[in-house]
Amino acid sequence: MTTPTDTPAQSQTPAQTLPRTFIRDLGGLAGQEVRLRGMILSRRDLGGLQFVTLRDGSGAVQGVGDGLELNLPLPESSVEIVGTVTPHPKREGEVEVRMQAMRLISAAAEATPVELPKLNRVHPDTLLNHRAVTVRGLKERAALRVQAELLAGFREALNGMGFTEISTPKIVEAGAEGGANLFTVDYFGEPAYLAQSPQLYKQMMVGAFERVFEVAPVFRGEQHNTSRHLTEYLSLDAELGFIDSEEDVMDVETEVLRQMLARVAQRCAPELTLLGATLPQVPERIPRIPLLEARALVEREFGHAVGGKDLDPEGERLLGEYYAREHGSEFVFVTRFPRVARPFYTYPEGEVDGVPLTRGFDLLLRGLEITSGGQRIHDPQMLAESIEAYGLNPDSLRGYAEVFRYGMPPHGGFAIGAERLTALLLGLSNVRMARAFPRDRTRLQP
Repeated sequence: MTTPTDTPAQSQTPAQTLPRTFIRDLGGLAGQEVRLRGMILSRRDLGGLQFVTLRDGSGAVQGVGDGLELNLPLPESSVEIVGTVTPHPKREGEVEVRMQAMRLISAAAEATPVELPKLNRVHPDTLLNHRAVTVRGLKERAALRVQAELLAGFREALNGMGFTEISTPKIVEAGAEGGANLFTVDYFGEPAYLAQSPQLYKQMMVGAFERVFEVAPVFRGEQHNTSRHLTEYLSLDAELGFIDSEEDVMDVETEVLRQMLARVAQRCAPELTLLGATLPQVPERIPRIPLLEARALVEREFGHAVGGKDLDPEGERLLGEYYAREHGSEFVFVTRFPRVARPFYTYPEGEVDGVPLTRGFDLLLRGLEITSGGQRIHDPQMLAESIEAYGLNPDSLRGYAEVFRYGMPPHGGFAIGAERLTALLLGLSNVRMARAFPRDRTRLQP
């Protein structure tokens, strides 16, 4: 069989007048003739039988040709296939396409550097080095499609609660959280920074809209080079006014997560099956425990003494294990963080044993932090005192702090790391696989 390309004068056959069908819609078309367009994921020619796995933007399907004189093009070539949808002979509930014709649309010039159907055998660094190609793999695509639905669910949930989506600067004069993990940029001869967080801006916008959210990248000059850290990641931020305490913020986040996961469950069943992923249940009220009590619990139940000002990774894992076992929840809020472990804008909340506390919280899922949040300081005098206590430069925060002099309601919010949430939901061992083109300490390509 020949594989002609289109020419302006070429007449159309009846098959070519068929409307294009997407692979996701084949299940209900058994016995019907269809026209598919996509890219060849894999190919085999076995004694007169041609097997092709075709991938389009919606899924993948096997095509089978019997006795066709067909020179199969290289994988990743773009083709058009005309054939009849039939039940798959070995996989109940699935279909394949009996090919009648194939037309080459665009040929791959050479073989891919790794075989896409065998990516599970490839070292992670090799996968990332060739990410522009390996992101086409079925499982790799599936993770990103799930993430896309998480983002859509986040927006949908907050829009339904009266939030307004905003867009804030990513080149800033000062970091929202201080510290040394800032990327410096030359801003017309003056130093500026890539934004660690939209935190200060979304607080300002509470004064305009009361309830706001943003989906945007943030930048952290982390020295970590682990499977859970990125230097650029997608942050899902929300901020709301007229709260009574951080409890209101946790209640909103709980409902947002419930709607996000419900959307994924509804729209991503094939992807979840392909990845072998099980979504967690979001409790009506996610359990909550103050940080100091969480540290004591981990030491009492597991003999693990936590040093420092926070829970360490092992402490988070053990706390998650405890709440899954004892309370049936894969989520747990850790609350009342010490002031030393929270940014300057976090609302103070008394002391315990001489340790100043705040109304800041983290949310753990399956033993790993996915959220930081809390109530913010809204009183201008309290904010000025906090800036001084943290040793920050008031001049660099002047544009932020002055807003509070003109009135601001009690408010708070949270931020979810999209890649980390995606990785935890899908059981990915490395957060880099939950971003199309990840950035870490050593990676600027592709």
